[in-house]
Amino acid sequence: MSSSPKKQLARALSACAALLATLAGAPAAHADTWDDWNKPVAPFKIYGDSYYVGVQGLSAVLVTSPQGHILIDGAFPESAQHIADSVRALGFRVEDIKYILNSHAHVDHAGGIAELQRMSGATVLAGPSAAAALQRGKMGPDDPQYKDTTPYPPVTHVGTVHDGEVVALGANRLTARYTPGHTQGGVSWTWEACEQQQCAAIVYADSINAISSDDFKFSDNARYPNVVQDLQHSFAVLEGLRCDIMVAVHPGSGDLWEKMAKANGKPHALLGDPGACKQYVAEARKTLARRLDRERSAQ
Repeated sequence: MSSSPKKQLARALSACAALLATLAGAPAAHADTWDDWNKPVAPFKIYGDSYYVGVQGLSAVLVTSPQGHILIDGAFPESAQHIADSVRALGFRVEDIKYILNSHAHVDHAGGIAELQRMSGATVLAGPSAAAALQRGKMGPDDPQYKDTTPYPPVTHVGTVHDGEVVALGANRLTARYTPGHTQGGVSWTWEACEQQQCAAIVYADSINAISSDDFKFSDNARYPNVVQDLQHSFAVLEGLRCDIMVAVHPGSGDLWEKMAKANGKPHALLGDPGACKQYVAEARKTLARRLDRERSAQ
């Protein structure tokens, strides 16, 4: 039986907190979080020409076409080889990846991009704030997790995408949806995948959780004064999307592995939950409200 959305989010937040403590050099409840998240998993078809090629705790998606492929996210630096192996296991060439898209520029989603770009020669695209962080190989001081993040290999030749901009390759059209708040440069990606004239709207949902380092306050922060408004904007964006299939940047947040286990090898395991994006947002709203209440109580 699937666990409740609240339990799913609690697991994801606990894992995030443990990872932040590890990266900051502080004692963590689960010191092996990084290794746990980076465990290889067998790649699989999501729907149509879209495939999961990420690792256990960090998503990456390959959208394929005869004209070349689009990869979303690169997970940890140590994940790059796992992702490349998954691409090859599906019968595709890493060298045929033409674009690498980023959700946000933390090490656990962007750390492997430089190596994957080296392997493929792909153009990397991200929102303007994330693009600057990718080229530095670290987040800026406006990031809610700035003091807890770790640097990663810088990425060269990074292009920027605007909100609503479409990245086209072959028959595929992926749209950038700005979803800031977790970081200023957060982007979710949406596209349509089809099989036998039946199409599904896929949402690759960026993090929208109010998670930060200890010094960052969401209720009043000069480094990122619009953080609450940005999160509320992101909530509205994701709630308003057609969402036949959702893949969250942390697959556990969308109950991906439980859905896969329940399907027991049957195709289209992630199809049939059109409320996934709304539920994802509902839990994030509760997290933000609890965080703001806690900060106000501490004043």
